[in-house]
Amino acid sequence: MAVLLAACSTAEGSGVRAVPVQAPVAKQAGAPACTVTSRLIPSCGAWWGMAPEVFTGASVEQALHGAESRMGAPADVLHVYHRGSELFPTETEIRLARDPARPRLLMINWKPSLDRTWAEIAEGALDARIDRLAGHLRQTFPERFFLTLHHEPENDVDPGSGSGMAATDYAAMFRHVVLRLREKGVRNAVVVMTYMGAPNWAAKSWFEELYPGDDVVDWVAMDPYADDRVADFDGLVNKTRKEYPDWPGFYRWMQARFPGKPVMVAEWGVFERPKDRSFKRRFFESALKQIKRYPQIKALLYFDSPQAPRGDTSFDSDPGADRAFTELARDPYFRSTPVPRP
Repeated sequence: MAVLLAACSTAEGSGVRAVPVQAPVAKQAGAPACTVTSRLIPSCGAWWGMAPEVFTGASVEQALHGAESRMGAPADVLHVYHRGSELFPTETEIRLARDPARPRLLMINWKPSLDRTWAEIAEGALDARIDRLAGHLRQTFPERFFLTLHHEPENDVDPGSGSGMAATDYAAMFRHVVLRLREKGVRNAVVVMTYMGAPNWAAKSWFEELYPGDDVVDWVAMDPYADDRVADFDGLVNKTRKEYPDWPGFYRWMQARFPGKPVMVAEWGVFERPKDRSFKRRFFESALKQIKRYPQIKALLYFDSPQAPRGDTSFDSDPGADRAFTELARDPYFRSTPVPRP
């Protein structure tokens, strides 16, 4: 076994402890090595990642090291969130990405503005902000990274005439930001379009109008959560509802709609069920058994939070869940392609 050195905080103070971590899977002699494409697609298995210890008040570094320590395995992808005029990646995020012992990919989730409409952004209202960000990226971070813009737009859509927040306005905003970044020299952003993954929104008449176009989207993503109507991993990535009989489920839809694009589960979480304390354990066990049924899923990023908006998604709230999650995180399917070094 390899050993991960993780920072940990205790009542007595902070320190460093050794955490057993499954070593990368060894390749048989003569077997082709697993590689990574320019769009960050792993040739073997899928990336394992997370948004760690969200809403706990921990710094991103403390949160990541804490989560990696708790699950006894490293993350391939660190999911972080930025808003408005914030510049990214930060010094800390860059340091974590370039960790010589364990490099990581960054999945940066950016909402360009909380007070401008999508239409205003598409018309150039934030061009100075975009240009400033482009300059920062050029100067500080030449490595490839994942970038998603205003993720989960469905519940922000206002189809009213002149709202500036119609589905077509979102697509125009997305296109404008990506093309502006490219025009200003940012060529290392691997762009992700992130949907909510909920059937009720997918059934809206404007749903297809959200998509900004193949030329500005490299990956497609969903953010599904295991609520009380989801039993296992299959049901998570292919949620259906009897109220929407024509909706096939997100993975099936993505297979048909985007056959040439990799799929990311950019957020997924399992909520506590007070009357069924073994549910998280069983769910993580189902993910281990069922993930290989979805070869187009090339990244699986957990949303780890004891106080997510709709409940506790921390993976170790129960000893059985903790063991099952650790087994999932250490599975060779997620350990077969090494993260490229800077």
